[in-house]
Amino acid sequence: MTLRALLALAVLFPVAACGGGGDMRLYPTQGPIADADPSRVIAVSVDKDTDTSGMIKFRLPKPEKARCKGTWTSVAPKIISRERGLSLSLRNPGGEMNRSTEDVGGVNSGEIYAVCNNGARVQGNFIMGSGTESGTGTATDTLGNSYKLLF
Repeated sequence: MTLRALLALAVLFPVAACGGGGDMRLYPTQGPIADADPSRVIAVSVDKDTDTSGMIKFRLPKPEKARCKGTWTSVAPKIISRERGLSLSLRNPGGEMNRSTEDVGGVNSGEIYAVCNNGARVQGNFIMGSGTESGTGTATDTLGNSYKLLF
């Protein structure tokens, strides 16, 4: 397997974890939800639209089990390289020009944003490591709650 293929796989594994459907969780750490039930866990349903973004859905327990829909997105850095060659052969006069794009391994950052049917908004940031199927972050909502985001 080439280095380029290994780098691509290393970046795609954590993104696949986001798109795997239901692996993301919100743990209330402060605010009315945490005060009412500190052991509450909010499951987030995750759908993958592309390799770097998708849709999320979940329900906030208060008030009135608000339904929330939004987007997750992740930034995976890329390296773009260009090659120019000179050839004097009859098969390829003038040479070749190649352009390639490679994903960079390391830590990738991302965001979630959702709007609930009661008007509340949930917004957060996360990081995930290349070659892993996990990530961590934080989120807040406009109802005064703070969350730990894990997947």
